[in-house]
Amino acid sequence: SVKNATATIHHSSPSLSTHHTATMSKPGNEKKGAKVFKTKCSQCHTVEAGGAHKQGPNLYGFFGRQSGLADGYSYSSANKKSGIMWGEDTLFEYLENPKKYIKGTKMVFAGIKKPQERKDLIAYLQSTCSA
Repeated sequence: SVKNATATIHHSSPSLSTHHTATMSKPGNEKKGAKVFKTKCSQCHTVEAGGAHKQGPNLYGFFGRQSGLADGYSYSSANKKSGIMWGEDTLFEYLENPKKYIKGTKMVFAGIKKPQERKDLIAYLQSTCSA
């Protein structure tokens, strides 16, 4: 019974570290990310090549590109001047609290607090928006 008690303790301890950095937990799930995009992002963004700009810019090709560079979209000067290169790390931070990450952004979105939800969304964006 001592073995069982130890196994139970070890089994439950990983859940304590789920709030740590992206590298410590499981990778993003593209299918779940598609649902996150549909419910939280699609009202303002499109992802397909040649997709329309809505309230927010079309996101096709933004992965690995500097912020504020989609042709034909009117970005805030804060976004254009930020110099952010969009990748997993920058998106992970940005999507938690956009207004804090780019002070003066015109993106009216509170952010996604759950780390796994952000990783799922990033996995979806990476596969869908890569040029």
